[in-house]
Amino acid sequence: MAGQFAQRFQLLAGNIERIIRGKHEAIELALICLFSEGHLLVEDVPGTGKTTLARCVAASVDAEWRRIQFTPDLLPSDITGVSIYNQAHQKFEFHHGPVFANIVLADEINRASPKTQAALLEVMEERRVTVDAEPHPVPRPFLVVATQNPVDMDGTYPLPEAQLDRFLMKISVGYPDHVSEVEVLKGMPTGPQVERLPVVARASDVSGMIDFASRIHVADPVYDYIVAVCAATRASPHLRLGASPRGSLALLRAARVKAAAAGRHYVVPEDVKALAVPVLAHRLILTPEAELRDVTTAAALGEILAGMPVPQAA
Repeated sequence: MAGQFAQRFQLLAGNIERIIRGKHEAIELALICLFSEGHLLVEDVPGTGKTTLARCVAASVDAEWRRIQFTPDLLPSDITGVSIYNQAHQKFEFHHGPVFANIVLADEINRASPKTQAALLEVMEERRVTVDAEPHPVPRPFLVVATQNPVDMDGTYPLPEAQLDRFLMKISVGYPDHVSEVEVLKGMPTGPQVERLPVVARASDVSGMIDFASRIHVADPVYDYIVAVCAATRASPHLRLGASPRGSLALLRAARVKAAAAGRHYVVPEDVKALAVPVLAHRLILTPEAELRDVTTAAALGEILAGMPVPQAA
């Protein structure tokens, strides 16, 4: 089963790489989010392929997807849906919003007001939307891919810590290398397009892979290692807010998927170490002194990982 998981994982990654060139790590992390039942925040400058990455993931899976363009005038009901009175039946009927899909692209999420951003809090954590005291579950699998631009900050509302903590990972796509960018130029406009990407997995396949990954074996020393890393962030002199238990759980889920993607039935400490920065860094808050010294949360986490002994196989 682990071999089949790895084969299908690589098939999906290869399909996406037909469009997103030279970004294997970002694609792998996006797929780890999908199979961990987590959510992904992509922060990068314009034109680097943030939205295209999300569209490629959606196009590769035979599942329902929706795109929400976040703007300052967007209302919470524009995302979740609204109850409308049906005169013929003499009752209110709930009309589903775009969040009721398998893959939801929240484009430029930080352009919406905090009230609208908060509309995603419940559904990202509990996978349901409550309207008029009635819960409405979203389909499975469910993945929110949010994008934001760190440069043009005019008219934006930074995501609060509670919302950042809902995202399993925060990544950046980054600029392509020289060879990959040349390939992109040569392929336009006749090259592969997102709309023409073949579907290589069904929604039921993804659900089965999610269930399999959740059963990947984790030894006690690896559990101890995850908790030790998260606990160290709470004691770091560079950080005034460390990783919560939700961060520990997210790191565990992601490590299980990474192990399965490598064709293994068990997690090794290297899986945890490789995923610690994308899973934990956005959950941490620096002290004012660390900010003055231009220390980043990723650097503070890297220092913790470098000083943390890695458990060895018996």
